[in-house]
Amino acid sequence: MISVKDSPFYNDVIKELNYPFANVFLFDGFIVSEIKRGVVFSWDDHAELIVQDIASYYGTYGDDLVYISNRINSYSVLAADWIKFFKHNYNLKGYAVVGNSKGSILNTMVENLFFNKKIQKFTDLFTAINWAKNSDLEAAAV
Repeated sequence: MISVKDSPFYNDVIKELNYPFANVFLFDGFIVSEIKRGVVFSWDDHAELIVQDIASYYGTYGDDLVYISNRINSYSVLAADWIKFFKHNYNLKGYAVVGNSKGSILNTMVENLFFNKKIQKFTDLFTAINWAKNSDLEAAAV
């Protein structure tokens, strides 16, 4: 697993948001997050701040953005908090998870119960970003 900072994609970052609990990389049309090890990621403590910052920067509620969760670290997600995301009228064009650990796979399965679209799963950042850049988000995930 590779961080955005260590990838060739880092040159394309248009803004980087750094928080004590995560680094978020904004690109043209998509976002990549890297949550720090050991975090229990929730709407109230983490996601709401990130989403507000992203919405302010892009001037959108997310309908035209793809979100990629680059799970280079081990952390937990409160999957039911996706309900709060949608309750605040936010949305996403697509959502992908990059990871191959058992915990990442299990967490994604639980998240899929609360996310209103199919979550694409990838084992590498390169394939996920290529998918995000593709206007046809129905492309098969690896």
